[in-house]
Amino acid sequence: MHYLNISFSHKNSTIEIREKLSYSNDSSIDGCLKRLSSSDFINEVILISTCNRMEILANCVDIVEATKFIFDKLSMHSGISVEELEGRADVYDDSSAIHHIFTVAASLDSMVIGETQIAGQLKDAFRFSYDNGFCSKKLAQVIKSAFKCAANVRNTTDISSKPVSMASVAVSKLKSVIDTLENKKALVIGVGEMSEITAKHLINAGVDVYVMNRTKHKAEALAKKCSTKVIDFEQLPTAINEFDILFTATSSPEPIITDTIIKACSFDRYWFDLALPRDINYNKGEKINLYIIDDLKIIVDENMSLRKDGARDAHRIIGRSVVEFFESINALDVEPIIKDIYKKAFLSAKEESARVIAKGFIPKEYEEESKKMCEQAIKRFLHDITLEMRNKSDNLESDISVNMMKIFGKNREN
Repeated sequence: MHYLNISFSHKNSTIEIREKLSYSNDSSIDGCLKRLSSSDFINEVILISTCNRMEILANCVDIVEATKFIFDKLSMHSGISVEELEGRADVYDDSSAIHHIFTVAASLDSMVIGETQIAGQLKDAFRFSYDNGFCSKKLAQVIKSAFKCAANVRNTTDISSKPVSMASVAVSKLKSVIDTLENKKALVIGVGEMSEITAKHLINAGVDVYVMNRTKHKAEALAKKCSTKVIDFEQLPTAINEFDILFTATSSPEPIITDTIIKACSFDRYWFDLALPRDINYNKGEKINLYIIDDLKIIVDENMSLRKDGARDAHRIIGRSVVEFFESINALDVEPIIKDIYKKAFLSAKEESARVIAKGFIPKEYEEESKKMCEQAIKRFLHDITLEMRNKSDNLESDISVNMMKIFGKNREN
């Protein structure tokens, strides 16, 4: 049994590459997981697809073959050659795969260190895979331990003391390019967590916020939650030319704003496309200042510098958590072996008791006592051996079979 993680993120891939690799809805995610699960080399699999990353976490029987299979399927989906994908991807296996997913869960691998969205995104990815039968106990234990590690990081470091997100970084960028946001009007397109955070930050800055979504009742629910106004999605071609501030973060697989609906305006416009794939395909020079996810890197780098000490402490916590995870895995692995040893030993006791009764060495009426005596002797003999097996497991002596041979060899010498 092995763990495998293949990661494409803001660290190794451009936004154009991440767009091609992204899975924007449940249907496409389901299709990907079905294709990956068809491999004889992959037991369980989870797909994480966000604005900054696309990752596949798998439990597999052969790392080399599973890796090859995954790259082939990703190449078919994205149209990117296997060679380029292999050159870009960060590939982690076994302990490094666990370390990486723990780092992701703790938001140490995010563009914005300490951001609050990744935990929910990881939870949703796991829940979708688990509910649809693409992962089970092995990866469930990984994710459970990842969240435990992330909670420990949050509780013992300061990297999340002032929660941030890509949305808050985008609003900070807006504040840096406009003298004042007071009495400005902004249109927020989409109703996800990113849109909600954006709307709240804008409202706090004194902006008059309107929300829009294809499904109107979802827009109305967000508007009620944030005390904003709603504009019908059908008014998109008009609205984008009336607002000087626009934030969009939908799950549309295609751009919703293109040159065909963009009109010339007398005022400067500030647009933030926080979606992946991108919502805006803009090529005209119509006094539009367009910012995409990767344009926010300067603020992100400042955030990382401020949180450097907390990140260092967090990495130490993650390291310890990885060790604890494998200790728990090994402890689980050794118990069935111990159970099997006792089962075979008691069977031998029963057979030996029956043999001595049949030979007349012990009277028939003492058969039960004879069997109990054999079992008790075996328990005494196995007690120290099985105790040492459990201790070896707890100390991360991962090769149980080697430990058993050493243990039994030592007892034969004694």
